[in-house]
Amino acid sequence: MIDKFDKYLEEEEHFLKDSKKYRKQRKLKSSKDRSKYKKTDIQKTKILSSPKNASKKHLDKAVVLSILGSEIIVSFNKKEYRTTLRGILKKEKTKNKNILAVGDIVNISFKNEKEASIESIEKRYSILSRQDERTKKRSIIAVNIDQVLITSSVGKPHLKPFLIDRYLIACIKGNMSPVIVINKIDLLKPFTEEEEKYKKFLKIYEELGYLILSISCKTKDGLDSLLNVMKGKTSVFSGQSGCGKTTLINEVLNTKFKTGKLAKKTYKGAHVTTKSQLIEIKKGGFCVDTPGIKGFGIWDLEIEDLKNHFFEFDNFAKNCKFEDCKHINEPSCKVKEAIEKNKISFLRFEAYRSLMKEILEKKGKLYE
Repeated sequence: MIDKFDKYLEEEEHFLKDSKKYRKQRKLKSSKDRSKYKKTDIQKTKILSSPKNASKKHLDKAVVLSILGSEIIVSFNKKEYRTTLRGILKKEKTKNKNILAVGDIVNISFKNEKEASIESIEKRYSILSRQDERTKKRSIIAVNIDQVLITSSVGKPHLKPFLIDRYLIACIKGNMSPVIVINKIDLLKPFTEEEEKYKKFLKIYEELGYLILSISCKTKDGLDSLLNVMKGKTSVFSGQSGCGKTTLINEVLNTKFKTGKLAKKTYKGAHVTTKSQLIEIKKGGFCVDTPGIKGFGIWDLEIEDLKNHFFEFDNFAKNCKFEDCKHINEPSCKVKEAIEKNKISFLRFEAYRSLMKEILEKKGKLYE
């Protein structure tokens, strides 16, 4: 993963060697166009600022492997270092609950052979995040990843299509590809209601174009397909507690990370994985294991996000009586007519309606 940022190393060295020349060029440019160097404009475009004296130090690029509290482990030249955040970064005022996330590319200065200081953070090309229920801020799960392995199970705990829809929307917003991973298919018994429900789920989401992997760690079904999907990419496993994310990683990568057992009465998983961590894949690529979640609030959810996700509504929605029809209580709604005629999945519409309610309530609008 760090190889993707080799070009930044070259630019950093050039910048350090030729800083006087750079200042002269900037002064010349700024005399022609002051708007590019206005302080307010710079503040608008920055993600995380670099300290003013960062250019005076020799900085190396490292990748964040894991974060647990104030303990931040990074990798540089295949060696791990314990790091601390530079004070100025801690004072950054953003809408984010956390400044750093697993997968971040950071500029570090070394304290000694085992420790380093994080001076600044590189721009991210993708972000998986959710809204923190308590603080209402954005909680960043992982960054600079190619795909999200949305992990669920057919039972113990039960499959939650609504939760999967939330992850799918987060993937679109965060610039990542989704892969739906359904674990524990060995629990499905032939000719049962559970099996019929799962077949219906598969049909709906596969017809929409989503890749779905049906897997069993017990029978080893689907494990090879999962590994092939992960090769050469940076993936993050994310999903509800107890669905077997860490077990899947252990099976596919032959690792021995700690796993837990489900509660017998509720079939809910304990939070055995307490921190996210970046794991290298021997055959190429990386993956991130993350703690399980109970709910997934989508950060900054807007009506436009629903339009992008529930794209099968489009052909019907364009014929609705009202141009801004929300497909809830409006008369002459062609989307609702399509649902009644089984041209749109009722399961998908229920997910849409739940998310629309969330948006309208947040905006203080009535919903019935």
